[in-house]
Amino acid sequence: MTPGQPAVPSYTSGTATLPLLGDTIGANLERTVARVGDHEALVECATGRRWSYPELLAEVDACALGLAARGVRKGDRVGIWSPNCAEWVFTQYGTAKLGAILVTINPAYRTHELAYVLRQAGVSVLVAAPSFRTSDYRGMVAEVRGECPDLREVVFLGDEAWEQLLATGRAGDRGLLAEQTAQLSADEPINIQYTSGTTGFPKGATLTHHNLLNNGFFVAEGCHYTEADRVCIPVPYYHCFGMGMGNLGCTSHGATIVIPAPGFDPALTLQAVQDERCTSLYGVPTMFIAELALPTFADYDLSSLRTGIMAGSPCPVEVMKRVVTEMGMTEVTICYGMTETSPVSTQTGADDDLDRRTATVGRVHPHLEVKVVDPITGLTVPRGETGEFCTRGYSVMLGYWDDPEKTAEVIDAARWMHTGDLAVMDADGYLNIVGRMKDMVIRGGENVYPREIEEFLYTHPQVADVQVIGVPDQRYGEELCAWVRLKDGATTTEDEVRAYCREQLAHYKIPRYVLFVDEFPMTITGKIQKFKMREVTVERLGLHAATTRTA
Repeated sequence: MTPGQPAVPSYTSGTATLPLLGDTIGANLERTVARVGDHEALVECATGRRWSYPELLAEVDACALGLAARGVRKGDRVGIWSPNCAEWVFTQYGTAKLGAILVTINPAYRTHELAYVLRQAGVSVLVAAPSFRTSDYRGMVAEVRGECPDLREVVFLGDEAWEQLLATGRAGDRGLLAEQTAQLSADEPINIQYTSGTTGFPKGATLTHHNLLNNGFFVAEGCHYTEADRVCIPVPYYHCFGMGMGNLGCTSHGATIVIPAPGFDPALTLQAVQDERCTSLYGVPTMFIAELALPTFADYDLSSLRTGIMAGSPCPVEVMKRVVTEMGMTEVTICYGMTETSPVSTQTGADDDLDRRTATVGRVHPHLEVKVVDPITGLTVPRGETGEFCTRGYSVMLGYWDDPEKTAEVIDAARWMHTGDLAVMDADGYLNIVGRMKDMVIRGGENVYPREIEEFLYTHPQVADVQVIGVPDQRYGEELCAWVRLKDGATTTEDEVRAYCREQLAHYKIPRYVLFVDEFPMTITGKIQKFKMREVTVERLGLHAATTRTA
């Protein structure tokens, strides 16, 4: 900058050669089917089942009509609680065709979280897997059903009720469904995704056709997808990464969705890439780390890979280098965003150099605006200075479901979404996330807010006070550590505290470390100094090696 000239503000907007899509999700799928015909749409590796685009559309319509026959109407909330499977895809697109709002529920949830989500969203119909890994979904649903007055029907995948739902739909009038679909607006909500909340409970980010479809489309454009691409999606569908960037990115381009397994398994993921000749692979950094660490890694033929997406948490430089060189993903991209923004706001380019792809989260996405502001004044800071990352545009959620106060805390009067992340924008518009204003911990791509775990641990009969922090971890990026102050005369153990959490909380919210303390470091005004807690924990637990991890 020439002396005397005003500083360049940390603001940029995404230019685009392609316009935004005005379709609903159902109409866009139909448009793709008309364009690509019998091209393969979906592969489920666990069962060997395959669907062409016309066959996928038929199953989507059957799901929609089957749900309609059970009384589901536009605006009704339909929950889905299941690992990745073809039926998840049918339900995602089927509810969108009805204009029903799909409430995506994390497969790792336990009863405490499940009951809250079902009640808060007012879910009337729940589609669920019978079980997954160690989770007995039938048992947990039975346990909480009495607490959920709006829940009138539960359909378990694979049961007779599910088969009957599809059979009813297949015999239904697709012409009538087309008439209903034509009455939908792309700006209407079709998805509620729950994010961990700082108040102790998750908040439901409410997303529209327009939000999700366009974000999936432009992320896929960033990967240069065509119908020749085959995308391996091991990331979970309950989050935008899987169902938006994955499924909608594929169907908007006529590419093929490949589901390697119900849940992430590094060997099954690479097997799917090899067997299905996938050109693209998704994952959070810990997934790629696990794949590269397989003793049999060199045995897999990954020569078909061209691109992919790494997102969800900071990417270690060495991991990115290995993904490019050893996995052949020379055009891999990094994405940054949050559930509330559908999710992607920035993305690196396929032609960016390795430094850009590891030291930054890329540049603003097409049709979006981003700025970095002073958290106190709200004014845009000069480029090169740190401030809060804000974004505005088509991707910003309608708001948190039935929670206008929490919505107003993050979306201002000009519709800027305040992310709570601290960022720096360089002279070329590349952004680097340097920290978080809030206490959010990102563990292996999962966003965890310590307050939620703290609120729950306060219910432990032996606990007087508790603070939860994130500490560095070489595998997951961050792990949870609970500092616990027990009631006078109380005794308990680390294992007992974790066992208490295990009954009610998702596995990734269970503190790996539990430290029993007499007091917390505080300021003179009584505020907890979590940064000092982190320093003490690193020293006490010998986590120095993990602090050198590059991101």
